[in-house]
Amino acid sequence: MEVRRHIYFSGMVQGVGFRYRSSYLAQSRHLTGWVKNLWDDRVEMEVQGEEGQIERFLEDLKGQRFISIENMEMAEIPCVKESGFKVVY
Repeated sequence: MEVRRHIYFSGMVQGVGFRYRSSYLAQSRHLTGWVKNLWDDRVEMEVQGEEGQIERFLEDLKGQRFISIENMEMAEIPCVKESGFKVVY
C-alpha cells in the first residue's frame, strides 16, 4: 500500500549532503516527494511510496557517512500524484 510521510529531521543534517543523498536514495527506490533545508538547521521532507520501501530508505539514510540523525518527527499525510523526488531550495 502506498503512503506519504511528512518528516522533520534534526541533528547533523545540513552541510553534509543530506538532501542530495536523500534524492539519490529515494529515486533508486522509486519513491516520490521532496526535501529541503529549513532556517532552524532541520531538514523537511515529504516522501511517498510503498511503506516497506520508505522504511528501508530511512534506514539507508541513517547509515550514510557524515549524516547524524538525532530526531525524526514523522506524520502520515494524504498521498498526491507526482513524479520523481526533488531537492527544493
